[in-house]
Amino acid sequence: MKKRIITMLLLALFLLGLAIPSWAQGLIIPVPRPPRPKPPLHSLSIKRQHVTVTIEDQVATTHIDQVFVNETAHELEGEYLFALPKGAIVSRFAMWVDGRRLEAEVLDREDAEQIYEEIVRQQRDPALLEYVGRNAFRARIYPIPAHGEKRVELEYTQVLNQEQGLVRYVCPLNREGFSTHPMGELRISVQITSHRPLRAIYSPSHDVTVRKRGDRVAEVIYEAEDVVPDRDMVLYYSCSEDDLGVNLISYKEPGEDGFFLLLLSPKIDAGDEEIVARDVFFVLDTSGSMRGEKLEQAKRAAKYVLDGLYDDDRFNIVTFNTGVRSYARGLCSTREREKAYAFINELRAGGGTNIYRALEETLEQSRGERPQVIIFLTDGLATEGERRMSKILERVDTLARDNVRIFAFGVGYDVNTILLDRLAQDHHGTSAYVLPDEDIERVVSSFYETISTPVLANVSVDYGTATVYDTFPYPMPDLFAGQQVVIVGRYRDSANTTLSLEGVVNGEAVRYDFKDVRFRKRGGGEFIPRLWAARKIGYLLTQIRLHGADRELIDEVVETSVRYGIVTPYTSFLVDETEDALSKGGRDR
Repeated sequence: MKKRIITMLLLALFLLGLAIPSWAQGLIIPVPRPPRPKPPLHSLSIKRQHVTVTIEDQVATTHIDQVFVNETAHELEGEYLFALPKGAIVSRFAMWVDGRRLEAEVLDREDAEQIYEEIVRQQRDPALLEYVGRNAFRARIYPIPAHGEKRVELEYTQVLNQEQGLVRYVCPLNREGFSTHPMGELRISVQITSHRPLRAIYSPSHDVTVRKRGDRVAEVIYEAEDVVPDRDMVLYYSCSEDDLGVNLISYKEPGEDGFFLLLLSPKIDAGDEEIVARDVFFVLDTSGSMRGEKLEQAKRAAKYVLDGLYDDDRFNIVTFNTGVRSYARGLCSTREREKAYAFINELRAGGGTNIYRALEETLEQSRGERPQVIIFLTDGLATEGERRMSKILERVDTLARDNVRIFAFGVGYDVNTILLDRLAQDHHGTSAYVLPDEDIERVVSSFYETISTPVLANVSVDYGTATVYDTFPYPMPDLFAGQQVVIVGRYRDSANTTLSLEGVVNGEAVRYDFKDVRFRKRGGGEFIPRLWAARKIGYLLTQIRLHGADRELIDEVVETSVRYGIVTPYTSFLVDETEDALSKGGRDR
């Protein structure tokens, strides 16, 4: 077989600014190749789909093995679509050709695309994979033989979130709206390993079999035949909890600096006497695109926030479209809830989206000494006033005091996720995104319950005798009861150290010490370097988008992506049947 049979391109337009629907774990849509007409969507069906998942201390690796069947009498080209969870990184993509499994390696993106077109003209087996949105990929696969099969493998890694003591894993299976063909064989196997004893394990979506092997290992199995999956499989599990949990996973090769993943899980139950009064601003987009059910759900969410205020809290409601309108000139007592409900009921959608002015007016009101909480909800891009993202961010940075926390919600597919992510990250909040068919009220209310009791503000970590650098995220977010913060970074020297978590609880400085935290001398979790690299690249790409394509930043992105096999707008993957791109020889070439 000739060299370089498969070519694929990953144009990773990170942080493109689009929310992506939950597609099935790989779906091939046939596309026309002249002179033939476009084949019907159901021309390709899934003969077999095996999903193997390993979860080790909240790091999940999902391996998908799919076999597609061309049910027509014609050779087809297909577009293979799949959407990764937020924060996941592709670790493998492979195709099978003549019984051989061929994998990808990193290459310049333009070269990869040219090679693909050349191989297509030679009627050989290529696959061109492009990044088409926020964590959404499209692979051009040719040829798919008449009445023949095409086998595709995909593997990705992600760090699972923990909230309210539960770790949540989602296996995207929903094919509703894409295909009515039954899937011949579906098998999902999830192995969970935890350094803490496992407690509850359950799926609210599927009838799974749970087999525990001791108190720290469990296997979850789901099997079906001739099914059309109409929902994703959701799996929850919990572990025994300490008041404040810490878990450090590290990896180090001899003679090189190491990598680490740090998981911090606060579990502090604040009583009523510990509640600190806050000023809460609900900033709501009422532009024309919010018309209808979106606005009605957002209104109910605003009322939920008002209902959740403590007696000593204060609030205001700021609405914006082409202009900006506030419920009151200043902050109001919770005794005015009923009047505020009437104000919310009267809101109507219309006009453009003036994000700049809405944030500016809100921040001009947030001058109190109390914690200032801004809940910002929008469904679109800035279309009125200042539209440049860099200027909006600069103005917010100028006006926001240290006690301001911004929590951003994006609704639908047209949201500037880069802007919302940066607003939340730079001001110690979080961002979340709501798809068009999701319930805004449920998402916002669930979130507000989580942030009602802050655990630690102004968070910092002292690594003791360990020399640590290049840590992400930066700056650190606040830690709330039931939530978890994930930190990745690098370290120079192995050490057993005392790690200290510092911050402010209800205005008082606090410090938590954890003794005998171990940074390994060698070995460890081999997936950690790529998790670190993905977050570093995300940070660098954000800087490029905000401040321009600086040559040094681009070179650092390319160097990091090639070394660790992370896809960026500046690099691609090329399958080569003789050499592994992640080997030293492959990287040098």
